[in-house]
Amino acid sequence: MDQDFLDKLNLNLDASGIFLLSITILAFLIPVVVILPPVGLQKSDALLQTHTKAGVEGPKSNLRKQFSDEHAPQAGKPPRIQSLVIYPVKSCKGIELTRSKVFPSGLQFDRLFTFAQLKSPFPVSVDSTEEEKSKHKWEFITQRQFPRLANVTVDLWLPDEMKLRKQSMKTNEAFLILRFPWKEDGWRGVFSSITAKLARGRSAEPEIEILLPVDFPSDVEVKENGYTFEQVRIWKDTVTALNMQKELPDELRRYLGVSNKLGLFRIDPDQLREVYRCAPTKEEAGYQPVTGFQDAYPLHLMNLNSLQEFSSEVPKDENLKELDVRRFRPNIILSGAEPYDEETWKQIRFKPGSSGLYNDVVFNVSCRTVRCKLPNVDPATGVRHPSEPDKSLRAKRAVDEGAPLNGCLGMQLTPLFDPSLGEDREGWIAVGMTVEVEERGRHVYIKQ
Repeated sequence: MDQDFLDKLNLNLDASGIFLLSITILAFLIPVVVILPPVGLQKSDALLQTHTKAGVEGPKSNLRKQFSDEHAPQAGKPPRIQSLVIYPVKSCKGIELTRSKVFPSGLQFDRLFTFAQLKSPFPVSVDSTEEEKSKHKWEFITQRQFPRLANVTVDLWLPDEMKLRKQSMKTNEAFLILRFPWKEDGWRGVFSSITAKLARGRSAEPEIEILLPVDFPSDVEVKENGYTFEQVRIWKDTVTALNMQKELPDELRRYLGVSNKLGLFRIDPDQLREVYRCAPTKEEAGYQPVTGFQDAYPLHLMNLNSLQEFSSEVPKDENLKELDVRRFRPNIILSGAEPYDEETWKQIRFKPGSSGLYNDVVFNVSCRTVRCKLPNVDPATGVRHPSEPDKSLRAKRAVDEGAPLNGCLGMQLTPLFDPSLGEDREGWIAVGMTVEVEERGRHVYIKQ
């Protein structure tokens, strides 16, 4: 053989060897990458060691068949609680539960936080003083202005006694983790997409997580973390709350599309908003009704059959095929009630039913829920429909003489407690409890 042929043969052997070596390395690495993906630990990964995420999702959700005929009234059977939902951060994704504590301010963990933007009194008059021109005020924000809030997922992590024992740890502290989609430009975005899919599956997208304590911070923690007590406006109320904006990455402001400074306010349990208007008086309730960052009243109830009947009158298109009850952000969702029968209720008692509880819980049905345009936002996508269901609500559901130009759907509730509880006012509510209507009457909405 001549030398040229031998050189070519050696070259081919070398190339073949390299190829085989590469295949061998890949065959070894792929299982390792699948089992142990090269991704950084998230805050939720650490909490998995000591806490358990609250709520029911996916196939365990009691709302997976919310459009079914099975929710129709049945002769001889009382209405029942189909689902419970809390919204720890106002206007962000809710957490579906099977049971919850009830406090005077509403369900436990509900509307503890709200986002707010710092707004100036612009435009100002020509003769305004410099002091007036420089004034800025915090105002709460919702999906009405920033529909992408619907894409901010909120997870509630509760301490798990069994996990804590294994770690030889003790804590009663619960946490919230806020997650929102975020992808950087360029190679960083490509890398974050790959690592997200390796860690959480093919459909996963890169996210940023924010860890928040559920308990109200102590004076020492407020000082150490640079939090500040400031006034924030929610509708026509102004309340002093704790601004924890130090915890917010600027990426969240950019994702939401907020051009002003973004704040995160925690309601102060010692400075809850007092509720009047349609709520029972202090003498009637045995305490002064209060609320946190809810719009107006402690709890919101929806009847699935009322929603189904209303939905049948709403024009549908490719962007609105069904009206998910979660568009209306209720706390208590009922099944088995006649459409709109709840609008005649003045006081209701939830009895144990199939819930597994042994207690009753009583509510004053304070007024109808006067709807704004927020239900136009699809809770699954954060996309706002240009007209529905707001247009149909105004046309079909202007049923309250106290709000003649607005559509109404759902009822606002105020908890009532046994006087023997004294100041320790709390109860339990759960899926499967049945409804007993103790008092009926006419509702007239009183504006703020």
